[in-house]
Amino acid sequence: VQLQASGGGLVLPGGSLRLSCAASGRAFTHMAWFRQAPGNERDFITAIRWTTGSTYYTDSVRGRFTISRDNAKKTAYLQMNSLKPEDTGVYYCAIKTYSSGDYYLPSNYNYWGQGTLVTVSS
Repeated sequence: VQLQASGGGLVLPGGSLRLSCAASGRAFTHMAWFRQAPGNERDFITAIRWTTGSTYYTDSVRGRFTISRDNAKKTAYLQMNSLKPEDTGVYYCAIKTYSSGDYYLPSNYNYWGQGTLVTVSS
């Protein structure tokens, strides 16, 4: 299994970015994005259940971020709007290949992308 994340960069507060994560290999149940700020743990941001398209968000991004998927391309997108400095960090996409386990725990994801840096600063 390989995950290729892209789309990070430097953006002004209030701006937008779109991240992509392309998966190859075996099937999976969920794809998620986690964020890790310097000195912090890897925090759950959002997830999508691949078969149904059900989406889940942490409270701090709900209404600003949108996760979506393209089944044919096995790719998920994270549209981030109204970005704030506290959104800064390395964003990792991850997939879990089994149905059990909470979707918001990093320990339940068994494959990870390389991370892409998002910096929100003026």
